[in-house]
Amino acid sequence: LRAQIFQRLHHRVYLERFITEKIRPGGRTFDEWRNVSVNDRYLQADGSAFVRMGDTTIICGVKAEIAEPELDRPKQGFLVPNTDLPAICSPKFKPGPPTEEAQVLSDSDRLNEALVVSGALPLSSLCIHPGKAVWTLYMDCTCINYDGNAFDAALLAMLGALRNTTLPKATYNEETGRTTCSRKTRLPVQLTRNFASTSFGVLDTSHVLSDLTAFEEPLMDVTLTVIVDDRGELISITESGGAISEETLLWCINRANERALQLRD
Repeated sequence: LRAQIFQRLHHRVYLERFITEKIRPGGRTFDEWRNVSVNDRYLQADGSAFVRMGDTTIICGVKAEIAEPELDRPKQGFLVPNTDLPAICSPKFKPGPPTEEAQVLSDSDRLNEALVVSGALPLSSLCIHPGKAVWTLYMDCTCINYDGNAFDAALLAMLGALRNTTLPKATYNEETGRTTCSRKTRLPVQLTRNFASTSFGVLDTSHVLSDLTAFEEPLMDVTLTVIVDDRGELISITESGGAISEETLLWCINRANERALQLRD
């Protein structure tokens, strides 16, 4: 009981006492990840996945709709990711409009950038008829239980949902200007690249922690997210809170490569 009171009153000191013993409050080593499980086809949707990353639990559903493409991109469809961190998933979040913290943690723009920049799902593959009709895939993630690292878990859930997404076979009639979808034939979405996101936190410039919990996240001096594919190619790096050394950055990239291979298997 005293330890719990001390943890609530002195967050940083509590964590630092564990760090000096080269262990984390949950018993993990600095570079140890939590267990991950992915279950496909969890919802009645065009595609879905249920992800557990430690105690962080996220469910993702994919809904497909037909839309007109943009004029300057007549052969490209749309990916619209969204992550919701409702009040029910953690006491950190309150009912009503999302707080600034919730917006930073969910960061739909960063999710969209990761999906588009990676080229895992070519937007041209969502074209039904150039300039007339394309697919829009709405990928909605809801966090059921939050214990840190929502971005990595949400991206993993979205990729899992896309892997089992199927779309009705659609044809566009130029005479009527209408698109018809088959009720019997569905075609799978084709992912062309496997990748994973791995997040880290840096404490006191020298201690690097992988896969942060909700308790650890706000105590970090710097946070870093590295996205790589399973061939070792770097897709993006996002850093916030300050600068880190080149040595630390290279270590994080190497660990992210190991993580991407682990999640693929």
